[in-house]
Amino acid sequence: MENAKNFKKKTISISAKRQITIPQTFYEELGFGHEAECILQDNYLLIKPIKERSDGTFAEQILADLISQGYNGTELLLKFKEVQNSIRPAVERMLQEASNAAIGEGEFSTYKDIFEMEENE
Repeated sequence: MENAKNFKKKTISISAKRQITIPQTFYEELGFGHEAECILQDNYLLIKPIKERSDGTFAEQILADLISQGYNGTELLLKFKEVQNSIRPAVERMLQEASNAAIGEGEFSTYKDIFEMEENE
């Protein structure tokens, strides 16, 4: 790790509650938001920012759907935040279900189950 290009190092304190503060320059340079991902690898703890926004396409679809449901103003904003915050846990559940299916646990469907036409059609 010390041979990496652009290597920067800073000693930080750990509180009694196991909390750390990311140095401001690192925080800003990496674009941290409200969440970070911690990865334990080869005796190193890596902390990387989780990007909160994608290219905006998904957000536009959420907004279009909410507007078509009649939401507007502050109510639209609150409902948008609620729906957007529910997406990550839903995707994580889907990934866990896919992992379980891959190892033979839980229910799953095959491509054939979903897309094969009935012989009578």
